[in-house]
Amino acid sequence: MTKDFRLSRRVLLQSGLVLGAGTLAAPLRAATPLKVAGIHGSPVENAWNSVLHQALLDAAKEGQIEYVFSEAVSPTDYPRAMSQYAEQGAKLIIGECYPIERQARQVAADYPDTAFVLGSSTGPAGDNFGVFGTWNYDGAYLAGMLAGKMTKTNSVGSVGAMPIPEINLLINAFAEGVKAVNPGATHKVSWIGTFFDPPKAREAGLALIDGGADILFGERIGTADAAKERGIQAVGSLIDYTPMYPGTVFANALWGFRPILDAAIADVQAGKPVGRDYTSYGLLKEGGSDIAYVKGVAPAEAEEAMEKVRADIKSGAFTVPADANEPK
Repeated sequence: MTKDFRLSRRVLLQSGLVLGAGTLAAPLRAATPLKVAGIHGSPVENAWNSVLHQALLDAAKEGQIEYVFSEAVSPTDYPRAMSQYAEQGAKLIIGECYPIERQARQVAADYPDTAFVLGSSTGPAGDNFGVFGTWNYDGAYLAGMLAGKMTKTNSVGSVGAMPIPEINLLINAFAEGVKAVNPGATHKVSWIGTFFDPPKAREAGLALIDGGADILFGERIGTADAAKERGIQAVGSLIDYTPMYPGTVFANALWGFRPILDAAIADVQAGKPVGRDYTSYGLLKEGGSDIAYVKGVAPAEAEEAMEKVRADIKSGAFTVPADANEPK
């Protein structure tokens, strides 16, 4: 990506292909597709960004939006990318503002006619700055229930980016799921200090295994590589890693961005303010997240108990504890 944020050849080609494919599905196309820009702080191959990116690509293919994006945008350049997409006519900008919470809100204030809906650890601002959290912790809790009954060393570990509320919620939920079925199990966390560094996540995972963990929760890409290398089981997050790591990743705490995106698009098209929190659309009971697991890896009774809790979450009979404090 160039420093002046001109759209790269990759962006133009990919956007053109998507929009071209969308013409084949005319009945699904909106009268005037909404111009949407995605600003990704990591490469779109990164799990979190890939979930957003795929939802946006799907919406473009259906003719609902016109989509352009930038990836691997550094925190120092992020506010400028926001401004330039707004000046280029984007009506909705999707992205993240975890490292630049204050600056992002200032950009939104400078462009009141543009809707911004960004991943954030804090609340919305004004009429045009909405937020969402990555709340796939229901699935993490359920995966923890399976892991708690599978561990032979009574020790599990998690590899995370950094202790921000969104990630704390996820890792704490996994640990709580483990303890719900195995109170004597221990849980350790290793932070890699960045959102995308697979080799560093692998090293952190190996260190946890050396410390006794025989199941890893991979909040970061690269964790499953350590598990595969040492022949232990792992849990993936955000996307389904099992096809990439068969025999290693037995469960995944899935998260889908499409319900959040659809709600934001509907608000923009209806002329409604987007200055609200869209996080709840991503919960399990709303269909925005879930668990995917390989049946038969965990004991049958563990799967049965987990499925009962899963049904209770969906019905509202059980709520997974939401702990945003740094894991101990």
